[in-house]
Amino acid sequence: MRVVVQRVSSASVRTESGHEDLMGAGLVVLVGIEEHDEEEDADWLTGKIARLRIFDDENGVMNLSLQDTGGDCMVISQFTLHASTKKGNRPSWIKAAPPQTAIPLYNIFLNKMQELVRRPLKSGVFGDHMEISLVNDGPVTIIIDSKLRE
Repeated sequence: MRVVVQRVSSASVRTESGHEDLMGAGLVVLVGIEEHDEEEDADWLTGKIARLRIFDDENGVMNLSLQDTGGDCMVISQFTLHASTKKGNRPSWIKAAPPQTAIPLYNIFLNKMQELVRRPLKSGVFGDHMEISLVNDGPVTIIIDSKLRE
């Protein structure tokens, strides 16, 4: 699994099927699921994200996590995070998991993330075309890959 984590002051998502979600300060997490990912990847990543100390403490130092601040969290599925541009100019998504693998893992990721942040998550709709708006705070953007453990 590969994620892009962005610290935001606000965000929203609107899907082609009519689903809309809004949030205040917190994290937007874009999640790409690879064909060889397993529940262990979701366990490791959700724990890392929930405990990631990227929010300012009272001294203005990034020392607090989403668990500490009680901020919002929006999770969006994004298979394009596994794009390969090795050959030519048209990306290939051959590494991205097919829906029958990705959907159950995405749902596991959502459930585990919600347990860790102890509040309802905001999300898009898997497979829908989505319009996502966000105000990146910092900017703080971090890429984490469960296979690399970084």
